[in-house]
Formats: sequence, C-alpha cells, structure tokens
Amino acid sequence: MAAAAVATTVSGEAAAAAGVARAVKRVAEAPKQREGAGFVVRRPIGGALPQIDPILMLDHFGPVVYGPGEAVGAPDHPHRGFETVTYMLQGTFQHLDSWGGAGRIEPGDVQWMTAGSGLVHSEMPSDEIIEKGGTVEGFQLWVNLPRAKKMVKPAWQDRKASEMPLVAIPGASEGSTVRVIAGSSCGKEAVIETHTPFFYIDVTLASAGDRLVQPVPGHFSTFVYVFRESALLGSTKRLVKLGHVAEFEAAGDEVVVEAPEGIKGPVRALIVGGAPIKEPVVQYGPFVMNTREEIMDAMRDFQSGKMGDIDGARERAAATDAARTTQRRSGRWAKDSEEL
Repeated sequence: MAAAAVATTVSGEAAAAAGVARAVKRVAEAPKQREGAGFVVRRPIGGALPQIDPILMLDHFGPVVYGPGEAVGAPDHPHRGFETVTYMLQGTFQHLDSWGGAGRIEPGDVQWMTAGSGLVHSEMPSDEIIEKGGTVEGFQLWVNLPRAKKMVKPAWQDRKASEMPLVAIPGASEGSTVRVIAGSSCGKEAVIETHTPFFYIDVTLASAGDRLVQPVPGHFSTFVYVFRESALLGSTKRLVKLGHVAEFEAAGDEVVVEAPEGIKGPVRALIVGGAPIKEPVVQYGPFVMNTREEIMDAMRDFQSGKMGDIDGARERAAATDAARTTQRRSGRWAKDSEEL
C-alpha cells in the first residue's frame, strides 16, 4: 500500500495535461432510508447511483440528535473482500473486531479498515452518547479490493483528525478548506495508504464564488456528494443540491466544485475517485467477491466461526434492541419514518 503513489498519480499524471474540467454525467438524489439496526442514512452510491468502480457504497448517517438511550449503531457483523472507511463529523463511535482491534472514532477521525480475508466487527455509539444522547453524523465508504488482495490479512489505519492534512484552498476566502483523507489535494498528501490509486477529499467552501479545482487522472472514476447547501459542479457549473450525488464523465483532468450565490452557510461536499479495478463484482450483503462460489465460501466460513467473534456480542445486540424500544416510546422512530 502506498499513499505516496496515489498522490504522485493524481498530481503528476493530471498535471501533464491540466486544465480540462470534467462534465457532470448524471445526478441523483439520495433519499433517507432505514438500514442495519435501524439507523437512518442517505446512500448516494450503491443506492441513488449504482456502484462506481472501485466504489461499492457510500452511506451518510445523520445528522441526528439522539435523546438518552436512543442511539443505535451496527452491532457484530462480518465483512470480506473489501475495505470500509468510517469518517466521523459529529459524535463518537466505538469499534471492536474479532482480530483484537478496538478504538474510538471521534469527530474528524477516520478508520480505514481492510476486511480482506474476513472478520467480525461492531460499530456502536460511545457509552456517553448511549447514556446521555447527542449528535451523530458521519460517512461510511466501501472500497473494493482487486482479486489478488481480497484475501489479505485484515488491517486497520486509525487516523486522528489532527493527523490528516487540513489545507486552506488557495485564492478562496477564509474558512474554505480541504481535508485530505486519501490521495492528495492543494499540494498536501494524505497519511492514509491505499491498496489501489484513490483519493477522498472533504471540501468546505465558505463564501459564494469560492471554488476548488481538484486534479483527477483521466482513468479515474469520480463523484461528488453534496451534504451542506448546494454546489456548482463541473465544466457547465451544474447546480447540485444538498443530499444529491453527481458522477462525472471520464473526459478531462479536473473536477471543479464552486459555491453558488445565495448560500446561507458553507458548502460541504465529498470528492471521491479511484482507478477502476475492472473485475467482476459479486456481492451478498457484507461479502464482496468475484464469483458466486467465493461468496458461498465466505458464508460458510462466517457461519462456521472462521471469521471469529467478539466478547460481549449479546450485550451489544441487547443494547441495540433497547435503543429501538426507547425510540418507539419517545416517538423518534415514528418521526424518522415520516421522513423516509
């Protein structure tokens, strides 16, 4: 894995023929839906738009303000054959897994987990949020692995917010920044290493007219998801609203994101892109392989316990059930359901 190689690809290859902005190929709204243990998400990729090789899925959970006892997460479940990337904006999650991994993912933190050959993990709200309530918001991105790396040993890259580059956008107003999660942007490289060439940027545009021009290699698949305000995207400055995702055409070596007139607060968007793997994708729930036979193997390995387990699974499942019951009693479940 080499983040430097990704950054070199993004900056070097794109610089060779810089200056051609990509056009928006298509736009879709990511409506709210209930997933997993009952949390509400928008699913821009793998939902509103299909998978964009090598990106399998993007979930935006929250923002939601939980009352005491209402917060739900994702108790023990397996993965094989890809990577999960959890990026927290608000609130704190606790991670546990069957390989002994454990940690807290706090606001601004990223956990890049390579599931590889398979594991069981849980992602639960912190004890403080479960007990006292609080605001939770974040993203989970699923990134495919090539056939040759689907069965690598599971691994984790836990990065605190303070470790990841937060860079002022040249020529933009104060407060316009990029946080470089993977790849490179505005001359800074991420501290995350990736198995394939990839970039993941969180952009904030503070004022109307502020813009980011992100170099993109010609062979990369690329999308932008707008999660605050609206943004002007691409060569035609197409207006894309909050909760919408835009996939870009392949022609061109830049993706342009601009803040339009009339915004009431900063524009926030994710810019994500990667080199297509160009292999068959067979997915069954939390398993992503190349063939149906490999999926069957994954299911057998999980059911036979080969992916391991984590102490406290019953307690986490019970806590999730209790949170759902509390939501129903408080009216949150019904309120959230009305918005779906």
